[in-house]
Parts: sequence; structure tokens; C-alpha cells
Amino acid sequence: MDDRGPGLAKRAARYMLFPTVAALLLAGAVLVLVGRPELSTLAWLAGTLLALLALLLEIALRLGRGEFGLDLIAALAMAGALLLGEHLAGIIIAVMFTGGEALEDFAQRRAQRELTALLAHAPRTAAKYLDSGIAEVPIGTLETGDRILVRHGEVVPADGDVARGPAVLDESALTGEAMPVRRTTGEPVMSGAVNSGDPFDLKLSASADRSTYAGIIRLVRAAQQSKAPMARMADRFALAFLPLTLALAGGAWVLSGDPDRALAVLVVATPCPLILAVPVAIISGVSRCASKGVLVKGGGALETLARVRTVLFDKTGTVTAGSARLVDLKLRPDADPAQVLQLAASLDQVSQHVIAEALVAAARERRLDLVTPTSVKEVPGAGVEGRIDDRSVVVGGWDFVTGRLPGSDFQTELGRWIRRAGAASVLVAVDGALLGAFLFADEVRPEAGTVLRRLRGAGANRIVLATGDRADLAESVAAFLGVDRVAAELKPDDKIRVVEEERREHGPVMMVGDGVNDAPALAAADIGVAMGARGAAASSEAADVVILLDRLDRLASAMSIARRSRGIALESVYAGMGLSIVAMFVAALGYLQPVEGAILQEVIDVAVILNALRALGPSIRDRFGHAHMPGKELSGLEAEHRELMDVLEAINASAERSRHLPGPALRQELEALDRMLNGRLLPHEMKDDREIYEEIRKKAGDDNALAGMSRTHMEIIRMVRSLEMMRAMLAQTEPSDTERYELQRLLHGLAAVTRLHFAQEEEIYRSLESA
Repeated sequence: MDDRGPGLAKRAARYMLFPTVAALLLAGAVLVLVGRPELSTLAWLAGTLLALLALLLEIALRLGRGEFGLDLIAALAMAGALLLGEHLAGIIIAVMFTGGEALEDFAQRRAQRELTALLAHAPRTAAKYLDSGIAEVPIGTLETGDRILVRHGEVVPADGDVARGPAVLDESALTGEAMPVRRTTGEPVMSGAVNSGDPFDLKLSASADRSTYAGIIRLVRAAQQSKAPMARMADRFALAFLPLTLALAGGAWVLSGDPDRALAVLVVATPCPLILAVPVAIISGVSRCASKGVLVKGGGALETLARVRTVLFDKTGTVTAGSARLVDLKLRPDADPAQVLQLAASLDQVSQHVIAEALVAAARERRLDLVTPTSVKEVPGAGVEGRIDDRSVVVGGWDFVTGRLPGSDFQTELGRWIRRAGAASVLVAVDGALLGAFLFADEVRPEAGTVLRRLRGAGANRIVLATGDRADLAESVAAFLGVDRVAAELKPDDKIRVVEEERREHGPVMMVGDGVNDAPALAAADIGVAMGARGAAASSEAADVVILLDRLDRLASAMSIARRSRGIALESVYAGMGLSIVAMFVAALGYLQPVEGAILQEVIDVAVILNALRALGPSIRDRFGHAHMPGKELSGLEAEHRELMDVLEAINASAERSRHLPGPALRQELEALDRMLNGRLLPHEMKDDREIYEEIRKKAGDDNALAGMSRTHMEIIRMVRSLEMMRAMLAQTEPSDTERYELQRLLHGLAAVTRLHFAQEEEIYRSLESA
């Protein structure tokens, strides 16, 4: 199945050739110094022959594939040096050529090694029921009709039907749907899904090699075979440079009758700015990408990344976070948000359901103290009931919770409220009374907007959202991000069709995804990018680039690095080749001997390689012209925002209660809220403005940087002061309906402005983060 072994062996041999040839060059130089020139000639002859034989073999293999490149000039120069007895010139050319090959092979070997480590976690066995009990067996031995146990967190190895359930499954890698799905006994389950609930039994309806997952892998292989190999930059230059070199060398020989002139032309024409400078610049770019947490599988992938004109994004796990987060809540007017969340999360600690885990995570982000529940009873995939201290608590889905309670007007209102596309709801009842519901959704990544803008700035003219998710959810995300096209409800082969359409109409295409269903499109695109931190192993294997961190903004960084590295490589090529062409004419006129030409070529090589090494670091503009924020500081600021979420929830809860609370109770509510706003929210905003914003302005050298964000701080402070004035006014009389309306409008506005401000700050901070 894997044919990479011979290729790796060949690259390893080429990698070892360089130190051998370089050692023979040095050995010859030492022998000259100790007065043994006849032995130095043998050392240089051996080194040149070794490199020439390896190069002739490579040329023969390439010609068999209908390819040719600049290595032909190097072969002619080395062969000519041997024939004319210019052994020093020959060994210098051999060292230059093998050095360039070794540099490029090093990057490929490193990329393959890191990828192997990344894919080492793929499942290989399944728990199969036998007469003697349960045994771990290789997945390849599973057959139709077998019964297996799928444990929590395991990948379903083959298609089948739930034999004993229910099963709660994460199918996001297959369908793009972020929310878990529930399958009851007898319902079908696709291979590749992840069990996010309790263990369940599965009766296989197909063997592993005939299941959904295996079919997607076959699509990946077909797409890889049909995709044309990446054209390399140096080979494209060879098409023009090779005929010029041969014509000039042949003309010099014919007109002068001196073969040394032809050799001198070939020596200075040996395209070391391409053989060395291009790999150095490209590999430097690959190295910089690796330092950003982006694994680029070779120089060809980096070159293609720099030429992308259309970017296709999967939705779930790529543009969105790929996991549920608490996004909203609606409670009975007399319920306290923090207390209800604390009770619900305390009970849900016992559940392995992904939404339960998200609920517990939300409580811990708000630093709520959770207690251990007792008398717990769980219906997998439906809900949990138990006791927290002396209170009876029920947490779960609509049917699970409302089936234990009498109907009410609030229940009817809540039923309408939770019907939001793409969201999952969790209801909470305490002591037989429905208190409210929490809403969970897979949110768009905070850096997504900045990433799309940076991609457009880096040369991507077109952004497309291609997802297997429902059309209404895809349209909602697309409207938020402002993409150019939306393609929804796609199967894996449909995504390949979209890739081909975009390539045909708009040029080179980059596909970005993380799921098994994205793997065929990743393989079919000109450049495939996989979110490898949490994505499927199949997508990482099919992709040309793997983002090892769960950070979409690293994609924009990688594309910028690729474009800069390619630009530096082109600079080196144009400068080096220009100087080489001048030297070729000088050599053709007889003013340069072969050894002198080789030394001159070395000087040119050093100049262009030093220029190519600039790709290892950021540009001067990036180094000194922009403010940067360390990742640790960014994480701390984002954590502060998460800790303040309970303040926003308290503002919204007060807004809802303001419609019904009597005057004295409303004044107490506002006093408590005022203490929270002045004790937590405003100090946070003032610290941001006076310390963080000021530091960013100093680093950017712009006193007006973030002026709009400072204006939002002023608006938040103004709204808090308006709330204080309104509270003082309400202390005099019973509030009227109009005053209650104005109060509610002010509170909702404050919550909305603050939430938006947090999102804007996080997007700005992420754009400033330095790796």
C-alpha cells in the first residue's frame, strides 16, 4: 500500500552523497598542501566521478518520465572537466550540485518524520465479541455480521447498526455537522464517526475495507494519482537557460577552436543560483512555517502555496472551532444565572456527553465551585437527574426534562426560544420547577475574519465555503465572514467537483479541512491544508500542508511566508543568473579559465545564498514595523474575557427581570449589578486602555492605533454611568412601564456592546501575536 520506501531510500543516498564529495574536495586540498598533488588529483577525480554517476542515473530516470532540467548543464560541466583534466573545477561543481540536492532532501526527510509521528495515533484494532468473551482483533479481520464493542472516544471501524445502545456519535469528521447525533438500537452508524457517549454494541453491515471510511480513502488515492506533479521553479527556468548555455558554449568552441572556452562557459553557467539559492530560500520558508506550527511537506508544496488564487474552506473544525460552547441562556426571571449554571454543571460532571462536558467547562471558566452529586441516574444521550446538596436537579434535552414537569407558559416560551438552527439546548429543572435553558453552538473562530482578510492580502482573490453541513447553517456562517461562494450539503466526491470547477475558472486552488470527508478534496486540490491538531489522520495524510496547532491564523502566516520565500528565491535567481550570463560571455571571449570561472561562480553563489537566507527570518517591516503580542499574554487576556462572561450573563438576566420585579427588589438587583460592573468590568477595560493599548501604540509607533477601540471603552463607561443615574432615579419612585423599557434597553445594549468589544479585542490580539 505504501510505496514511499524506495523514494525515501533514494533521498537518503543523495543526502549522504554531499558529505562524501565535500570530504574528497577537502582531502585533495590537504594533499596539495602537503606536496602530494598526484593524490589530490585522484581524490578530486573520485569525487567528481561519484557525483557525475549519481547525476547521470537521475537524468536517465527523469528522461524516462519525459522530464529534463538544469542538472544536464551540471553533468556536461563535470564531464567536460574530467575530459580536459580540470579536476579542481569538476569537484567544485560536484560539491555545489550535491549540496543543493542534500538541502532539499533534508527538508523532505524532516517533514516525513514529523508526519509519521502525527499519524501514529490512528486506531488499528477493535473489541470483537467472541464465544469466549471480548478480544482485541485487527480491524482488517472484521467481517459483515461481526458484533463489536465501541468504547468512549473510539473511532467506529466499520459500517454497522446499533445492536445495543443508544449511541451518541461525533460525525463532524464525516458530515461536517458539529453537534453530536444520537442513534438508537437498529439505526445505522457510519465508520469514521467517534463515540462521544457511553460504550455501545455495533453489528457490522460491511467489512472494514468496504465501509464508508475505506471508500473515502480510496477516493483520496484516486485523486492523488490524477493530480499532476508540482512543477518546480528551477525546472521552469531550465527551459530557457539550457538552450542559451549550450549555444554559447558550442559557439565559443567553434569560433575559437579552444575546448577550454566551452568548458569555462559551462562552469560559470552551472546554475548554482538555482541549484543552491532556490532550495535554501524554499527550505528556509519550510523551516519558518514549522516554527509557526505548520508542517509543509517539501519545497514543491511551499512554491504552490505561494501561487494560490482560490481558497476553499470546510466549515466545521476549520472556520468554526469544531466543538460546542455556551453561547446563550434564558432563565426564569427569579433565577440567578451563576447558581443555575453551578447546579447544572455539578450534576453533569458524571456524564460523558460532549454537551455535558461543554456545560462543565463553561462553569469552570466562570470559576464556579462545583460539588459532587448524589443519587445520580443517567439516560445516555438524553439527560441526568440527581441531587446537589438537598436539591433535586434534572439536566438534559427537551423531552427528558419536560416529561418530568407539568406544562407552563414559561415552558412554552422556552420551547420557542431554543429552536435555533445549528444550536443544541440543555434544560435545567430544580425541585420540580423549570428554571431555564442553556444554548450551545459551534462558533466561528475568533480569528476567522482576520485570517480571511490576510489571505486576500497575500494573493487569494476568492474565498469559498465548501461543507457537508446543512445549507442554512453554511449560509449563516458565510454571511458572517463575507465569502465569495457557498457550497453546502456536499459529499466527499462533490467537494472534488468544486475544487475542479474553481481551478478551471480561477486558477490554483487551496483546500483547507480537517475531517475524513475533506481528505479527497485535499488530495485533489493544488495544495491541501489539514487542521492536524484535532483533525482526522486521513486528512493529514492527504494534505500537502498540516497545521499542527488548533489555530487557523497560522494558515495566513504560512501563505505569507511562502510568498516571501518564493520572492526571495526569485530575487536570488534573477541576480545570480544575470551575473552568470555576463560571466558566460566573458568566458566565451577567453578571459576566464575553467578554474577561475568556478571560483567566480562560487563568489556569485555566496552572494545569492546569503540573500536566500533572509527567508529564515521575518522581513525588516515585520520585525520593526508592527506591534507584537507574546502568546502567553494573549492566552491571559482571552482567559480574562472568559472569566467576565458571567458579568454579561448577569446584565442580560437583570434586563429580563427588570420587566417584572417590584421597585425595592429591582433596586437591590441593580445595586448588585453595579458592584459587579464597577468591581470587575470597568477595571478590566481601564487596564486594557491604559496598559495594553498603550504598549501596542508604543510598539507600533502610532499614537492613534486602536483609537476606535478606546472609543468603545468610553461608550461602555458612559453606559455604566447612565445605569447608575437611572438607578438613582428609580430609588425615588416605583418605576413606570416606560422606565422599565428604557432600563431593559440600556442593559441589553451594554451587554451587546461589551460582547462585541471582547470579540474585536481577541481578533486584534490574535493578529498581533508573535510565535
